[in-house]
Amino acid sequence: MLSVVNVDGTTANGSSLIDEIVREGARRMLAAALEAEVDAYISELADEKDERGRRLVVRNGHHQPRKVTTSAGTVEVKAPRVNDKRVEETTGERKKFSSAILPPWARKSPKISEVLPLLYLHGLSSGDFVPALEQFLGSSAGLSPATVTRLTTQWQADHKAFGERDLSATDYVYVWADGIHLRIRLEEAKAAVLVVMGVRADGTKQLIAMADGYRESSESWASLLRDCQRRGMRAPVLAVGDGALGFWNAINEVFPETRHQRCWVHKTANCLDSLPKSAQPAARKAIQDIYNAEDKEHAAMAVAAFAKQYGAKFPKAVKKIVDDEAELLAFYDFPAEHWIHLRTTNLIESTFATVRLRTKVTKGAGSRAAALAMVFKLVESAQTRWRAVNAPHLVALVRAGARFERGHLVERPEAFAA
Repeated sequence: MLSVVNVDGTTANGSSLIDEIVREGARRMLAAALEAEVDAYISELADEKDERGRRLVVRNGHHQPRKVTTSAGTVEVKAPRVNDKRVEETTGERKKFSSAILPPWARKSPKISEVLPLLYLHGLSSGDFVPALEQFLGSSAGLSPATVTRLTTQWQADHKAFGERDLSATDYVYVWADGIHLRIRLEEAKAAVLVVMGVRADGTKQLIAMADGYRESSESWASLLRDCQRRGMRAPVLAVGDGALGFWNAINEVFPETRHQRCWVHKTANCLDSLPKSAQPAARKAIQDIYNAEDKEHAAMAVAAFAKQYGAKFPKAVKKIVDDEAELLAFYDFPAEHWIHLRTTNLIESTFATVRLRTKVTKGAGSRAAALAMVFKLVESAQTRWRAVNAPHLVALVRAGARFERGHLVERPEAFAA
């Protein structure tokens, strides 16, 4: 397709030539992919014939053109149509071809749907989506306020289904918990998003639960954990969290057998707050020597050294470490490959870091359920990029009760049955 190009690089309709080239390339590639998909489907079923020897699955022209919004812009597509004369024996209805590339009624790619909650969390109202994205995508197709409203309704339904799913088939060996203050349309200023993430027995990480509540409230956390237990969640072997959380009272109530690990990032910050700025660099190094020690014995020696060096002048700072020593060093009883994952709540913090950057106090219309649904969709999208823990094969051994000393396996599960 030829276009008249102005001296500034724009075409007659005002768009950029490079954008038009990208959109045209995307349109042709999508059309070719749809044709190839249909050809493969028909070829696979070429032997399906009726009593006259005629094929039951054949081409049948094209559907009406429709516009699809993608990250390359909005492209017009004419999807090929299939005439499938086969009949489903159980229902008596005709079978239908459904494209995996372009599902029926699809008007936007999943990547566009990922952008929308980001804009919503940033405070953009549904009426602002069209002017905000039309210039970038080259069209407002599929971006009307009504469409966005329908999407937010669907996201709320997805969040509700997530909160009601059965957990009995998944074993979470490690969990992290934190209360994240995002200040997004929650009903009260002190409310937070309570987040629990975990490691499954195969070593992969997964969001377990997310709800609004009070970060320091034991009852808020207990309600969330009891709900997980009711849906079949087993007690995790180790839970990691900030020492200020009401989470610890709650997990003692719901999963009393679970061991505790305090987050070293939070603990370091709390400890350094009790020291003058001049003493903080050396103290930070001394604290790092504790959680980076080669084993639990050397870590305990580093705690004693820290107490000796700072105890006389700064007893409050030392008390924060010494009083929680057992829960700060718990991770040393697990595989050394897992230590880097277990000594902080970094998984939660890093996941929500970009959300924090994009969120501000949002006033006006907007429900609590809609705000939580937006956060859920962001985390759900981020979850696909989480990598498994190091040495994932050792997670199942931890669940089985294998014993580790200095980070190394010394007793296999089979030994318990002997």
